[in-house]
Amino acid sequence: MSSTVLTKAELPLLDTLIEAQRGKPGGLLGVLEAAQEAERLRYLPESVLRRVAEGMGVPLSQVYSVATFYSFFNLKPQGLHSIVVCRGTACHTRGSLELLETSLRKLGIEGFREDEENSATTIDGFCSVRTVACFGQCALAPVVQIDGTICSRMTVGKLTAAVLKLRKGGRA
Repeated sequence: MSSTVLTKAELPLLDTLIEAQRGKPGGLLGVLEAAQEAERLRYLPESVLRRVAEGMGVPLSQVYSVATFYSFFNLKPQGLHSIVVCRGTACHTRGSLELLETSLRKLGIEGFREDEENSATTIDGFCSVRTVACFGQCALAPVVQIDGTICSRMTVGKLTAAVLKLRKGGRA
């Protein structure tokens, strides 16, 4: 799907997603998840939220509430790669703040304020760094997710190596 406004070619895909989930328990979650995965920049533009609300027969405020409640959903374009740092208590006490700061520094992301937002993307769209409250992997703390893979007992050295591999075109 496009980054800003739905094209005529994209409407049938979204409408098919909506039709398959309309009236089902949890259907709204399913539509939003599928719509985000279909979007090249893995986010939910306003045009998609509006079309989903209309197609599902629910208020836009409800769609927005769901999209902002779950940390999985993005309302801003995301990078090609993703680094997600757990900021839960166990991870925090074992150094996740240093991991967050290291990832931001290594990727050249400036001005990120954890108290104001939970994600930031490099200027070139290469990588997004975000935080979550907890992965539920406390015994493996600190935990970082890189391109969907959970990396436990993460260290600054391992994270630095992973970022370098991503920059060289490899998998972390």
